[in-house]
Amino acid sequence: MRGSSGASLTAAQERFEPVLRAAGADALTLGEQLLTLVSALDDSAALRRSLADPSREGEAKAGLVAGLLGGFDERVVDLVSGLARARWASDADLTDAVERLGVDAVLASAEARGTLETVEDELFRLSRSLVGQREAKQVLSDASTAPERRVALVDALVGGKVDTVTQRLAQRATSSLRGRRFVQTIGWFGEVAAERRQRLVAAVTSATMLTREQEERLGAILERSYGKPVQLNVTVDPTVVGGLRIQVGADVVDSTVLSRLADASRRLAG
Repeated sequence: MRGSSGASLTAAQERFEPVLRAAGADALTLGEQLLTLVSALDDSAALRRSLADPSREGEAKAGLVAGLLGGFDERVVDLVSGLARARWASDADLTDAVERLGVDAVLASAEARGTLETVEDELFRLSRSLVGQREAKQVLSDASTAPERRVALVDALVGGKVDTVTQRLAQRATSSLRGRRFVQTIGWFGEVAAERRQRLVAAVTSATMLTREQEERLGAILERSYGKPVQLNVTVDPTVVGGLRIQVGADVVDSTVLSRLADASRRLAG
């Protein structure tokens, strides 16, 4: 999200973060209410246009929010009213911003309970557990399959085995596909969790299992390169070209580039 939409989202996050810290574990309720609103916006193009319309006065749009969200937590109403007053490049950007803030809130509830790192790890493990499970992945991402059936499959996979926040996010990833595949959404949730922990996520695909020493060395190289802590999520795939593939955000690093980074790091250290 760039331009006016990116600036509007950043400003909203800055305003909302103190609210989430004060809410503690109750941030889960705020997040679920925001995600409920995302579903309503996805279902109504007219509503999206009304809230994002730059030709309408901000206060008029805030009044529409107040009427629409009767019964919602006042902290959610205040946040969404601010979003309605802001400028958005498209109505889809407004909906995406509400989703991001909702996910932030759900994860903040885990952070308040001291389980954010656990949730991040469980999201990755859930994604990895579906490798080779073609039928399960297809069902979880199939918009023609009843949402109730998709959620039931998620519950069968993780019910009673993971943190409550992990299960809620997994249920959300399949019940509200929003044009994405289930594993893609789970990966995004993990990236947001890592961002809250002020870490980058490196998705590492290796032809063979990495030793602890290799993981530590790889992590050190990437941390020096990006200037911040990096969480390694390692998957083994014997078919990977070059023996190693690393993706950090939009950056894709193969073994050749990694070798150059390591050489540069050694030169700087020497």
